[in-house]
Amino acid sequence: MKPIIAWFANNHIAANLLMGLIILAGLVTLPNMPRKSFPDISIPVISISVPYLGAAPEEVEDGVCIRIEEALEGIEGVKQIRSNANEGLCSVSVELYESADESKALDDVKNRVDAIDTFPEETEKPIINLVERVRNVLDIAITGPEDERTLKQLGQQVRDDLAQLPDVTQVTVANTRPYEISIEVSEASLRKYNLTFDQVAAAVRSGSLDLPGGSIKTNAGEILLRTKGQAYWGHEFEDLVVTRRADGTRVLLMDVATVIDGFADTDQSLRFNGKPAAMIRVARIGEQDLETISAAAKQYIKDVRHRLPEGVDLTIWNDGSLILTDRLDILLKSGRQGFLMVLIALSLFLRPRLAFWVSLGVPVAFLGALFLINAIGLSINVITLFGLILVLGVLVDDAIVVGESIHSRHQEGVSQLTGAIEGAQRVTIPVTFGVLTTVAVFMPLLFGVGTMGQIMGVIATTVMCCLMFSLIESQLVLPAHLGHSKVSTNAGEVGLILVPFVAVLLLAFTWDLRFYIALAVGVASVLFAIHAAGYFEPIATRIMRFQQFFADGLESFIDNQFRAAAEVALRARYITVALAFAALLSAFGIVASGRLPFSFFPPLSSDQVIASLTMPLGTSAFNTADAVLKIRQSAENLKSRLNVEYAEAPPVRQILSAVGDHPSAGNGPPTTSSSPILTSKGHIGEVILQLTPSETRALSTREIADMWRRSTGSIAEAVELKFGYSFITAGNAIDIQLEGDNVEELRIIAEKLRYKLGEYPGVIDITDSFRSGKQEMKLSILPSGEALGLTLGSLAVQVRQAFYGEEAQRIQRGRDDVRVMVRYTEKERRSLGSLDSMRIRTPDGSEVPFATVAKADLGRGFSTIRRADNRRVVNVIADVDRTQVTANEVLANLRAGSIQEILAPYPRVSYSMEGVQAEQSDTLSSLVPLFAMALFVIFSLLAIPLRSYLQPLIIMSVIPFAFMGAIWGHLIMKTFGFVSGLAMMSGLGFIAATGVVVNSSLVLIHSVNYRRSIGESIRDSVLHASVSRCRPIVLTSLTTFVGLAPLMFNKSVGAQFLVPMAVSLAFGVMFATVVTLLVVPSGYLILDDLGNLFRRIPKLAQPTPPPVSKVEV
Repeated sequence: MKPIIAWFANNHIAANLLMGLIILAGLVTLPNMPRKSFPDISIPVISISVPYLGAAPEEVEDGVCIRIEEALEGIEGVKQIRSNANEGLCSVSVELYESADESKALDDVKNRVDAIDTFPEETEKPIINLVERVRNVLDIAITGPEDERTLKQLGQQVRDDLAQLPDVTQVTVANTRPYEISIEVSEASLRKYNLTFDQVAAAVRSGSLDLPGGSIKTNAGEILLRTKGQAYWGHEFEDLVVTRRADGTRVLLMDVATVIDGFADTDQSLRFNGKPAAMIRVARIGEQDLETISAAAKQYIKDVRHRLPEGVDLTIWNDGSLILTDRLDILLKSGRQGFLMVLIALSLFLRPRLAFWVSLGVPVAFLGALFLINAIGLSINVITLFGLILVLGVLVDDAIVVGESIHSRHQEGVSQLTGAIEGAQRVTIPVTFGVLTTVAVFMPLLFGVGTMGQIMGVIATTVMCCLMFSLIESQLVLPAHLGHSKVSTNAGEVGLILVPFVAVLLLAFTWDLRFYIALAVGVASVLFAIHAAGYFEPIATRIMRFQQFFADGLESFIDNQFRAAAEVALRARYITVALAFAALLSAFGIVASGRLPFSFFPPLSSDQVIASLTMPLGTSAFNTADAVLKIRQSAENLKSRLNVEYAEAPPVRQILSAVGDHPSAGNGPPTTSSSPILTSKGHIGEVILQLTPSETRALSTREIADMWRRSTGSIAEAVELKFGYSFITAGNAIDIQLEGDNVEELRIIAEKLRYKLGEYPGVIDITDSFRSGKQEMKLSILPSGEALGLTLGSLAVQVRQAFYGEEAQRIQRGRDDVRVMVRYTEKERRSLGSLDSMRIRTPDGSEVPFATVAKADLGRGFSTIRRADNRRVVNVIADVDRTQVTANEVLANLRAGSIQEILAPYPRVSYSMEGVQAEQSDTLSSLVPLFAMALFVIFSLLAIPLRSYLQPLIIMSVIPFAFMGAIWGHLIMKTFGFVSGLAMMSGLGFIAATGVVVNSSLVLIHSVNYRRSIGESIRDSVLHASVSRCRPIVLTSLTTFVGLAPLMFNKSVGAQFLVPMAVSLAFGVMFATVVTLLVVPSGYLILDDLGNLFRRIPKLAQPTPPPVSKVEV
């Protein structure tokens, strides 16, 4: 490495070209990098859906779910199998290990499911696919028409227009009912014309079809034969012939039935700001840029608005680009401020010329890292940007050590070029291995599992890329600059440091390139005019005096106060180490006291508050709509009150309400009837408040959610009413999964657990996943029916045809897949008496009343039967108010005894923790062994250059003190309201601090060894190394702290989950600085004392020879 440093230093053209290549690569890459609000987090899951229309959940479980679970046992790479038996649908979720071969697993699952031949005949073809998360960009609400068909047609027109835009690829119409043609036949008509549902459906199939008939090959050519009679619209079906009378006259479908060309019989409606609405969902796929898609959709709305029919309006809703812009602006502002503070700190304590070249390494490393992370496949998002801010203060550490070493050689009188080469070469080993140890600390994060593991992996990748380019710049480029650049005047030095300062400061005004260049030219012109007028030199002289005052003050402090303190600490080294360990124990005491509650992944607040309502299954859509109306009116009152109270920046913008759907889940009904999932959801609803960006309002999202919850109060008969506001979470804060075979036992235990959780203050939104099903009539055949030849199967088919319907056809009408259903009239389907009066057709063609051949027992089943790993499960779910309690505290108390007491009477029921707790367990269990290996790698990387097994232990002894600093930092920041406690991100900051403090300690120990090698005594070597290395170590710690200070003291919602990481790193490094400068040298001397002791022990053990007596002759 040393010859390479000398070559680049001697050939500064090569160094400049290398730096230019890195900068150019970054600048070319930056405009083309995709921008996203959050990195794409993917958990590999295979979804299996099997429609079993009209079947109850128990029938779906027995007939479909259990058979699929049994078939999938033993497939390689499967982590867990979950299934839900719903009304008319079995959905199975096969979660894979992240290391599994997804394609092979998908093929295995398809083969196993396709091989099942025992499904009920009524089931449809299984739909199997690898789940790809739809990443929404924005929604467009269409309002104006009251007519549902007109609204849907407008939605389809807008969808088609948007799909034609070059930047938009995925657009759907959401939250509208699919088209359906319903052929409704009354029991009276069936009896009048002596028809059955089978006959009506058969007439539709035979009379409405297009069928190719081959061709006739004549001498004149080939002529195709086609039967063309497919009906596509309701009025066309009306003219189909159903049967003929005895006199030959035709009976048409319009004579027998009422044909309704309308929508599927689902309970669904959507209102936007109180008006009927349809929603257009624009999403991105792959690496598409979020802001580009959003801009294209907004431009379309702007262009098309004047062409819309009068009264029709298009409104942007849930714009993801605003979230991205909001979060990125916060972090860019923190990064800009942090860089300026680093620049100021370097300029105060180093010569401005040196500070300029040291600080230049930051943009060079950033641009090089952007080129590399883009090649890896990452994007610009909140997490990658935070990775850059996290490493901001760390990047200059290597340059500070190298620059300070070169500066010291220059002060010793060595020539400029020689001093640059020798100064860089002197610290090559500690700088290089210091970077490698930091990389080793971050390496385990690349292999974390789950949501949090993938987030940490993105941060680790970003940090490691920055560190690699920082090492290249500090070793190959910086010595060349410091060896050749000559600035002889105060004006030159100040002017040099003004270049990066002004360049970064101007970013506060604009990011537009042309405007930025214009501003820069203007500022440069003003400064040049001041210089030409002769005013700049006096100003620069004053600035340099001011800088010299700080630099001399630091030198004086090091040479006097610090040297004296170091001498005292080294003399009383055992007391020094003892005091340090006492301070370390205080940190463990703080953690054990509970003053810093731990929350694995605090939820990120969004700019929406979502009130999700669930009524008892079977509740009519009318009653649900009344409940939703109450919630919506409460939201409207809150909006009016807050927008008046905060008139300068109204916090609430829009209100969306839905019945029969939860739009926020992104799982609204499909736009066509091609989907087999057409179950009634009239018992659910949702109201959503769209807020202004968090930076523009005085109230937090959580505060608005709490106000809304209080003003709404309780909803009569509601099973669940939850107010959520999280942008992304790792799952439910409290999610206890009960597993067993007896649903009734699970229900009882869940109820007891709910009551128990309700006793804890701060536990809110307590619910469970058990839902009583709709009331159901269980049919059975009487002996009289069996005597007439009826079977349970023929009875079930006839009842199903009457009330659910017989699918006579499925036709393609434009882009819509439309079902043609034959069934009873709506009036008869809504009456329980219709079942008793229904006529059952026997095998001999006669009609008998239902009541004479069958009976119907009224009961209640399940709404959904949930299963996990071949057992039924019920989940008890709750959230916590983190200002009062954490989920870890509640669950620790439950595990201590309460949950065992509840489960004791039910030995066949077990429980497990899901949600955040499962994510926490998976992440930590995957990282702990990897970090143990990382510590060994760090030890090895330290042992190699030091050629010692003991000295690396001295260096690594500083790691616990970084933890101490992180704990005390959190306690201090919690006192002032900047953090609420510890989080997983706190641990990530501690990991980063570990790399920094190990690097500083390595530089110190390397200096001690160097001084010993030139003949100094061990005590003088340790003292002189501590004094000489004090300035670079203090500066590295100071730049790290001030670089993160703007983020640490940022109270904005968008930065809250990042603050704990910044606190751990900043305070961990600052506290460990004292340990590095005083405790590590003391430990070095203690190690030498022990060595001397062990060397004296053998001598003390040797027997003393007896005195020789003198014999006088």
